[in-house]
Order: sequence, then structure tokens, then C-alpha cells
Amino acid sequence: MKSLSLASACLIALLSLPAHAADTVPLKKSDGVLVDGKGMTVYTFDKDTANSGKSACTDRCAANWPPVPAGDAAVAAPYSAVTRDDGSKQLAYKGKPLYTFVKDKKPGDKTGDKVMNAWHVVGD
Repeated sequence: MKSLSLASACLIALLSLPAHAADTVPLKKSDGVLVDGKGMTVYTFDKDTANSGKSACTDRCAANWPPVPAGDAAVAAPYSAVTRDDGSKQLAYKGKPLYTFVKDKKPGDKTGDKVMNAWHVVGD
């Protein structure tokens, strides 16, 4: 009976653990950079201030540099979410909002790196 109680306690403890951040964040590392769930390269923008809670890339900028959506999933450090002007949530890494680039056509493209010397791929 004691082993059943111990097994039950372990199962309860396991089920009560929060989900791991990697399970809730739709990013992964590929060839040394972060990519979204479709394998598209993720970028940061120098005009964004880390931990400001907002994005400096709006309107036409956001049309060319689509924000990586945070959705409703819980995120944990080093990830966070910022609220955009339209109320949507954008994923951030180490406090900096994340974007993809419309000119990247296939997974692994990095054509946005160093554009205007302000956009950078996100390494880990």
C-alpha cells in the first residue's frame, strides 16, 4: 500500500508542474538562430527597447516585419509578451519584440539580417 501512495504522490506532483517554456513558445533553434513554427528566421529591431513592453515597429514597418504572435499561451523567461497598439500580443525574447521578414521566402532564409543595420537574427 505504501508504494501505491508513493506512486500516487509522484503522479500528482508531476501533473502539478507547470508546462516547460519551450512547450508553450512556438520557437526553436535551427542552425544557431531562433525560428518560428514554420522554420522562418526570427529578428529583433534596434529601435525596440528591451523590457519596454511595446514595439517600435508599427503600420508599414509591421507589414514588412510581421510581429511573431504570442497568442494566449503562458511564456517563461527568457520569453515574454508585449502588447501591440492594436491589443494583440507579440512574443519577445529577453525583453525585445520578435519579428519575421516578408522577403524570407523559405525556412532558413536570413535576408533580413542587418537590413538598415537595425534588424538582426536572434541567436541563442
